[in-house]
Amino acid sequence: MLHCNMIAHPHPLQLGLEDLLGDLHHARRSLDLGRLAWLAYCEVRRWARTAGEQALAEHSSALVTQAPHASREKFLAEVDELIVELEQAHSRVLTAAAAADAADALQD
Repeated sequence: MLHCNMIAHPHPLQLGLEDLLGDLHHARRSLDLGRLAWLAYCEVRRWARTAGEQALAEHSSALVTQAPHASREKFLAEVDELIVELEQAHSRVLTAAAAADAADALQD
């Protein structure tokens, strides 16, 4: 019983971001431009707003709503930049979760 209580449970923001990154990587490998656009505009923006990552939310929105991309390659390059930003956000979420777990452990 004690072992079950010692297992760290990931924060919902962390789980959502990991799912989102997986979806983006899959769509990117498949070159599914429609899915990439939908994920960037709807899902990344929603996650970023929920997580308080306003700059990331604005970037994901601009990726789809601003001027048309000159080429497929430029759109994919922008998606790659967005994925890098999300991976950086993932690092921040993991750091915050570890700090919260450490604080909880000190209280117990």
